[in-house]
Amino acid sequence: MAVSRRVVLAALGAGTVAGCSGHGSRSGSTAGPATPSPGPAGVSASPAPGTSARRHARPPAPARLPVTRAEIVARYGHRRPRTWGFDAPGVLHALPAGRREIALTFDACGGRGGSGYDQALIAVLRRHRVPATLFINSRWIDENPAVFRELAADPLFEIGNHGTRHRPLSVSGRSAYGIPGTRNAGEVFDEVAGNHLKLARLLGAPPRYFRSGTAYCDDVAARIVTDLGERVAAFSVNGDGGATFTPAQVRATVGAAPPGAVVICHMNHPEGGTAEGMAAVLPSLLEAGRRFVRLP
Repeated sequence: MAVSRRVVLAALGAGTVAGCSGHGSRSGSTAGPATPSPGPAGVSASPAPGTSARRHARPPAPARLPVTRAEIVARYGHRRPRTWGFDAPGVLHALPAGRREIALTFDACGGRGGSGYDQALIAVLRRHRVPATLFINSRWIDENPAVFRELAADPLFEIGNHGTRHRPLSVSGRSAYGIPGTRNAGEVFDEVAGNHLKLARLLGAPPRYFRSGTAYCDDVAARIVTDLGERVAAFSVNGDGGATFTPAQVRATVGAAPPGAVVICHMNHPEGGTAEGMAAVLPSLLEAGRRFVRLP
């Protein structure tokens, strides 16, 4: 399956990245934490400076924001966006030039039909010692508090901000895949800051990356995210089509991801094909010498 960015974005036009609609809410087992087993040599699974592992070791600190809602409204309330989609200035789509690793990212959207937990997928990542960035929505945390604590304590994973209500990030009310977006700068602040504060309290330090619901964002909203101390993360390869792909499609798409790719998949639909597809493709990628990293 071709996975050039143009092809991937064209495929997304069919509505295959939302990941929280059209699925059941069945959750996988939430038994106690699995103990990661040693994996293949050469996999970038050890904690790096500034990553989640070091943050989780810190004592909790009072959560603070670098800017207030009133300041954001005053600064951006009159501005009109020029872009809409995945291409706002400053958005991370791929690893820095020269990096040949692959960054796997998994969204947990929360809300009706989106609060499941794909335990089999997480088990696959742990079994092969493959690190990943997990973008988690505030509602998913509320539905899965014990699982969230388990994932946050695992140095294999970094936790990213997936919003408070899983909205496309717009200052003008744009929608994506039938999901209404935020309507103004104040609502953008609320969508980012609500979960930012929650994650900062739970993790002991604020998240570094933000991905909006559906991953859609305009350029003004992206600047607001930056002012709140995070960076918008998009992707270059749509690995599971919003949790709609079959295992064979996941295997083909992720298997064809080029060096430097940021792959988006979902960890909130255990009924989907993501876990089985990952279980099929990761061994062959590791045997071929591919390395995996969290977002840098």
